[in-house]
Amino acid sequence: MVVKNAFYAQSGGVTAVINASAAGVIETARRYKETINKVYAGRNGIIGALTEDLIDTSKDTVSAIKSLRYAPSGAFGSCRYKLKTLEQNRREYERLIEVFEAHNIGYFFYNGGGDSADTCLKVSQLAKKLGYSIQAIHVPKTVDNDLPITDCCPGFGSVAKYIAVSTREASFDVASMSKTSTKVFVLEVMGRHAGWIAAAGGLASSKDCEIPVVILFPEITFDRKKFTAKVDSYVKKFGYCSVVVSEGVKSADGAFLSDQGLRDAFGHAQLGGVAPIVANIIKDDLGLKYHWSVADYLQRAARHIASKTDVDQAYAMGKAAVEFAIKGYSAVMPTIDRLSNNPYKWKVGMAQLLKVANVEKMMPSNFISKDGFGITEKCREYLVPLIRGEDYPPYKNGLPNYVRLKNIAVKKKLSDFKI
Repeated sequence: MVVKNAFYAQSGGVTAVINASAAGVIETARRYKETINKVYAGRNGIIGALTEDLIDTSKDTVSAIKSLRYAPSGAFGSCRYKLKTLEQNRREYERLIEVFEAHNIGYFFYNGGGDSADTCLKVSQLAKKLGYSIQAIHVPKTVDNDLPITDCCPGFGSVAKYIAVSTREASFDVASMSKTSTKVFVLEVMGRHAGWIAAAGGLASSKDCEIPVVILFPEITFDRKKFTAKVDSYVKKFGYCSVVVSEGVKSADGAFLSDQGLRDAFGHAQLGGVAPIVANIIKDDLGLKYHWSVADYLQRAARHIASKTDVDQAYAMGKAAVEFAIKGYSAVMPTIDRLSNNPYKWKVGMAQLLKVANVEKMMPSNFISKDGFGITEKCREYLVPLIRGEDYPPYKNGLPNYVRLKNIAVKKKLSDFKI
């Protein structure tokens, strides 16, 4: 059997558990020495492959790679860089194959969201056209939980846990101050088109701990009068109210409430800042004192409170990706297939990238309450298992003791390439 090297890269916004997937890939690959020699990681994602800036993960110890399971963010660096279509920029894809060939790379593991699935698919297609043998496997990751086919996405469960916990704790705070001070707390969370993360705020309230929470989903058009009426009713009943608003909330004309006209590297509207807009609406229409906060990077970096379910699934996706490649699969993605809610059971499945790339999974309508401001019991049944369990990192002097890898570069063999 021909022994090849593997290439692994992290893409897009990082999560609290993407490094667990990296550990799954690298540790599993090390068990298949008769097939995979070394795992090279791309420094700063796919850019590392284009510029031949590869990291030799074999230079890090077994214990260091194992410790990746507990580390947040991207250990090798990520990027927001979307390759164009083959027709628009065939040069970039040919460069990838050139680098892979120079370093005897026969396995390509791309850890990211929808855009990464698309890139992985295109690499597989071009390699086939050029007659270059490579197993291209997409490793799912996205806090937005919007990849199709898979029941959930690694990264989401931990963000959901962070938002649910933060909403509950902040609600306790505002409740204690509501008599003479703040009556409404507004928390802005990620979610451009799908309200999965915002929905997690609904978990803050439960039968044994009722909390007045209003959720603003990107799937539901923002109605100012209905919203303020809902907040007003909660404040009158409970004395306070918490609002969880998705960054992707839109007005009746279809525009993002927080769109400032800026664009990110993928050409998407650069959102953020909807919390103060919503807070000012509450002040102007109801005259209530408020506080607002933006979860931003905190929600996706909070490894200290990660969901054990999420960590386990993230690792399993990395492990399965290698096992799929060893078996000869390409242009596929391992999935999480739910078997039951209570007790929660799941297994690893497989999806073709043709059915994953450029497809966005939205919140089902039956997950959102009839008034559009809360979650249903069906949604709660879906979410609760995903935030269960604690998997605390090791601590030192009161702080999480996160590993930093050596990230030693592989010697370059090709000429420079400008991107």
